[in-house]
Amino acid sequence: MDTNIQKYMALIKTVEYGSFTKAAEILNYSQSGISRMIGDLEREWNISLLERSKSGVELTSDGLKLLPFINDLCQAYEKLQMQVDSLNGLESGLIRIGTFSSIATHWLPNIIKKFQQDYPNIEYELLLGDYTEIESWILEGRVDFGFLRLPTVSNLETIFLDKDKLLVVLPEDHPLANKEYFPIKSLCDYPFMLLEKGAKAEINAIFEKHNILPNINFTTWDDYAIMSMVESGLGISILPELILKRNPYRIVKKELEVPAYRNIGIAYRSKKSLPLAVKKFLEYIE
Repeated sequence: MDTNIQKYMALIKTVEYGSFTKAAEILNYSQSGISRMIGDLEREWNISLLERSKSGVELTSDGLKLLPFINDLCQAYEKLQMQVDSLNGLESGLIRIGTFSSIATHWLPNIIKKFQQDYPNIEYELLLGDYTEIESWILEGRVDFGFLRLPTVSNLETIFLDKDKLLVVLPEDHPLANKEYFPIKSLCDYPFMLLEKGAKAEINAIFEKHNILPNINFTTWDDYAIMSMVESGLGISILPELILKRNPYRIVKKELEVPAYRNIGIAYRSKKSLPLAVKKFLEYIE
């Protein structure tokens, strides 16, 4: 990579994460290396780009003015590199994926393993987040594509992949643990642990459709925290079936009396603009 581009990327990542240490981890440099590259820019341009403090780093007013141009340069470089990769076939390339934890745990390892057998020189960057974050990363060009709950925002192209059943999870000693199906109206009879991935929890549609007001005691984006709370008898929850695969917790899974699902798919800005390696990888997903 061009030395100046390396310096620009060091600045962008440091600002993005507010930390030299985190930027160093992401870019696979030492912390001192990141600091030195940004220091080089400041000396070359004779301006201060970052304000440093115990709580982290942030842009100076001069840095704020320059950052949009630095971003444009880095994005142009990435497009150039993508074109070079396309001309070289699939001998090299980077695939950047936005995903949530259950996909990263249960789907992507097998897909990447199969793809690597055919294209061993491709590199991968996975960003884990909630639905809202993944949408933003796709729109900003931070990732090539992302796994999302569908439907998503209208200005993204999408491909539907699978329906993931939503299941009620209960402690083993729960009074309804032996029922074949969990009654919808009983969802409001017990403390509820809400899994929230993004601006709106995916089970809100169930509550709204059946006019239910759950007794929400705990809200988190961490599905394993939910399962641990349920196992401890602190309440009940509804989780996607994919999350519950190979779970280590002593909990009971029950279908709702009226089945409910989330639709999982992939999204990207435009298939025409995707790098060759990404287009080929999407074939392995589908």
